[in-house]
This record gives sequence, C-alpha cells and structure tokens, in this order.
Amino acid sequence: MSIRRFFRRLMKLRLVDIDQGKLLYFLSLLVGLLSALAAVVLKNSIHYTHKLLTEGITRESGSYLYLAYPLGGMLLTLLFVKYIVRDNIGHGISRVLYAISKKQSRLKPHNTWTSILASTMTIGFGGSVGAEAPIVLTGSSIGSTVGSFFKLNYRNITLLIGCGAAGAVSGIFKAPIAGLVFTLEILMLDLTISSIVPLLISSVTAATVTYFLMGEEVLFNFTITEAFNISNIPWYLVLGVVSGLLSLYFSKMTLYLENYYEKIRNIYIRLVLGGIILGGLIFLFPPFYGEGYDTIMSLLEGDTNLLFGHSIFHNFSDNYLIYILFFLCLVMLKVIASSSTNGAGGVGGIFAPILFIGGLNGFLIASLLNRFLNIDIPDNRFVLVGMAGAMAGVMHAPLTAIFLIAEITGGYGLLIPLIITSTMAFITTRSFERHSIYHVQLAKRGELITHDKDKAVLAFMDWRKEIETDLLKVRATDTLGDLIRLISKSKRNLFPVVDEYNILEGVVLLDDVREIMFNNELYDTVTVRDMMTIPPSYIDKKENIETVMETFRQTGAWNLPVLDNGLYVGFISKSRIYTTYRDLLLQFTEE
Repeated sequence: MSIRRFFRRLMKLRLVDIDQGKLLYFLSLLVGLLSALAAVVLKNSIHYTHKLLTEGITRESGSYLYLAYPLGGMLLTLLFVKYIVRDNIGHGISRVLYAISKKQSRLKPHNTWTSILASTMTIGFGGSVGAEAPIVLTGSSIGSTVGSFFKLNYRNITLLIGCGAAGAVSGIFKAPIAGLVFTLEILMLDLTISSIVPLLISSVTAATVTYFLMGEEVLFNFTITEAFNISNIPWYLVLGVVSGLLSLYFSKMTLYLENYYEKIRNIYIRLVLGGIILGGLIFLFPPFYGEGYDTIMSLLEGDTNLLFGHSIFHNFSDNYLIYILFFLCLVMLKVIASSSTNGAGGVGGIFAPILFIGGLNGFLIASLLNRFLNIDIPDNRFVLVGMAGAMAGVMHAPLTAIFLIAEITGGYGLLIPLIITSTMAFITTRSFERHSIYHVQLAKRGELITHDKDKAVLAFMDWRKEIETDLLKVRATDTLGDLIRLISKSKRNLFPVVDEYNILEGVVLLDDVREIMFNNELYDTVTVRDMMTIPPSYIDKKENIETVMETFRQTGAWNLPVLDNGLYVGFISKSRIYTTYRDLLLQFTEE
C-alpha cells in the first residue's frame, strides 16, 4: 500500500462514527504525553544553553558577558520572530485565551515549536522571564492541532487545549493537580465530569513522563521538615495582605511598561533600550539573570549571603539596612527586568517572575519579623507561602497557588498557611482589580470567555457578521410615490433614510405608510421626510457585544442602525442575535 493511500484511509478513519468519549480519552493521553515531552525539551534546552554560555564565567573573573548575553539572546529572538515565524508569539497564555474566545480554539500549528525555540534563546541567554507561558502555549497548540486533525467540534478542541495546558504545567513542575486546577482557573473551562476526566488523564500522563525522564530535577524540589505553628497564623494573614498589594503593583507595572515599549515603533531602538536596562539591572542585582529559580533555591536553603555576596554590595554584608534594601530592590525591580525582556523583543512568561518576587517577599517579611519582633518564623516556610500569595494575587488563581506549592514541597504540611495567605492575597488584589493580568486586556475588549455561560457565548459571538446590509435606502427628498415603487421591489419592511454622503437621517417603517400608500393623490405631495422617524439609538461598529445588548435593553427596540465613523452600514436585529446566540450555546453545552 502506498503512503498516500495509507494517509487517505487514516483521514477517513477519523471521520467515521467513533465513540467520542473514548476518542477524547485517548487524545487527552496523547496530548499529555506530547506536552510533557515539549516541557522536557524546553527545560533542557534552556539549562544547557545557560550552562554552555556561563560555564567558567564569574564576576570574580572580571567578565561582563553576563551583561551582554541577555541583549544577544533578545536580538536572536527578535530576528527569529520577525523573519522566520512572522507572527506574534509573546504573551502565550493570553494568546490561548484569545484563541478560545475569538478563533474557534484554533492555534497556529507553528506554536507547537516556535515558542520553545524563541524562549530558549531568550531565557538561555539570561532573559529575566520564565518558560511556563511559552510551554503552556506549546501544549495548548498541540491540543488544538490534534483536535483539528481529528475534526472535533469547538467544545472538544477547547477541551484538548485545556489538556495541553494542564500537561504543560504538570510536566514542567511535576504537579498534576496544579496542572488540572490551573486549566480550570486560568483558561476557565467548565468543571464537569466530561471535562475533568480528560484533564486528569493529560495532567497525570505529563507528570509521569516528566518524572521518568528527569526524576527530581524539575525546576526545584524542597521538603518541609518543621511542624506548623498555629501561633504564626496572624503573620500569614499579614503576608497575604502584603502579597496582594505586591501583586497589584506587579500587574499594573507590567501592563504599563509593556505598553510603554509598544509605543516605541522602531523595534531595534526598543531592543537596545530594553537590553541596556536589563543589563544594568543584572550588573547591580545578579539574581535577575535568567529565570530566578536558583535564587529561590538559595532562599529555601538559607544561602542568602551567597546572593548578596555576588553583588557589588558584598562589602556591606555587615550592614543589615543595606542587606534588607538589596532584597527589597529585588522584589520591586524584578517587574522592570521581566517587562524589559519581553518589551525589547524577548519571548517568555511572568510565571517565574511571580514566584521570584513572592519568595523574596516572604523571606523579607520573615526576616523583619524575626529581627525586630523576635519571632521564630522559619524563613523557608514564608518563602514558599509568599510564592503562593503572589501567584494567587497576580494570576487570580488561589487554588493553583495552593496545590502547586503543596505538590512542590512533597506534601500538605503547609496547607493551612497556603490557604490563609493565598485567600488573603486574592481578596486584597481582587478588591482593586477584578481581572488577572492574563485576562484584563481581553476583558476590556469584551473578548474574555468566562465560566458564566451567557457571558461566554456573548464573548464568542461576532455580532458584526449579523449586520443586515441588504436594506433599500431612500432619500429624505424622495416622494411617497418613489417610496411605493421601492416597496414593491423590497422584501423588507424597513427603509433607512440617508443623504448623499451616506449619513443616516432617519428610518421609514412600512407600518408608517400603510394607511396612505394607496392614496394616489399624495404620491407627489408627501415626502419621505414627512414620514420618517428617528431611531431610538444607534450602534457603532466598534462596540462590543455587551454594549450592543445593553443598547437593545435600554431602548426596547428590535432593530437598530449600525454606523461606522458616522456613516450608515446597515441594521442589526435583536432576533437575529438571539438566533445566533442559541446556535452558539449548543457548542458550550454537554453533547
């Protein structure tokens, strides 16, 4: 049998009546396996790139290659994206959310590998970002590609995207429950039996594969030995509030700085500016080089003097104020390092920076409490719980934060502190910002899929496709006779009135002329201006679906005109929107 005939048969097999449930279970296992392999490839490629570039190079040797490497990595990434990929592959998680809400859950196949290569060049060369968002985009793209190949419907492709994301997080952290919960909280998939089982299969498969290939060498691994002290609960509450405020600062600054970089039109000026800022920060604070997980491990193991000692401030190691200010600067300036990396052309995520600032924040609070209040708080506990607090605040994902740190520590000895701090951080941040950093931009544009079925369907709907443009137009100066001749050619009962510049002046309804339309004596004396009425409102073509529905609600109208920069486009009807809504709702329900 020829290869061509084999693939033709394979293509036919995927279209026959196969039990969709069993097929989905098999595909979720496949997606989990591929996502884990992608995670292993990415982590190893970053590790060995970093090792190749930095082996034998230290601050003591007088080498300043550490300052040049990040700029070189961002340059390579920029050229790769601009001339080879020719597509935006940054902000991986937001890109997945946008595909779910506006692209029928279709991610471009190149995302299965381009994010891995681009983030390797960025992070392996010292970019101050994380690999989690790129690998989530990779895993989600694998799920989308597999689902599209097997001609699955929107709902099942979306579920496979979730399987890819769960597999990616589970594989990179060896945390299957965190991978599952991450998908439910961040990608906002429905928690149903039909969705939970494939997600579990994918997440457990990824964790198992990663453990088999890498053993314990998954980012970092730490075991808590100290017993939980109930008297420290108030301080975990304090840590939660501070983590929430820190999360708000990180989110706002990230969005502000990335928007600032986007305003710089020349990409090479943007690259040089970001590279200089990042290089300067790394010169002053070496822990900003790379993802930062080695810094977290140093905090967990109590080697903080090593971090301080490798900086230019090592001569002030006996000065506690400078010691504390050094770590405070690490917390507050990390957002500039990570935003400069991404803004200058690098590809990476903010997952690692969030853990970085959270861990340092926990260490700082524990250190200050121990020194000034003489409280015996284990630093490593506050480091871990601080990481969870920052995740809960920035990502608005308290359950992901709780289970991720619990799984990383190999048990649930920290469960109560994790719940307390994560909950307080989430409440604090949510009081000021309704949406997470991944969701806020999409939410502002009305493009965010949510757990609320009504809002999810509305976000998915492109109402502009429902604009009716086949209505026959009339002029205000036309006579009743002209209108009657137009009515005889039309199948509609609504006639927009426009001027010579296509500006809407009013509308004539068939009911408005029904009583006089057969009176021949009025054909030449009555004009359209005498019969037309002004619509109760209009809809701009740039408005989102929520505004459209709110306008219909306020006016009580069934048809409203649509304008584009003041010019008439067509009409949109409430009944047509409802029909489309019902059709789309079927894609979100159990089948």
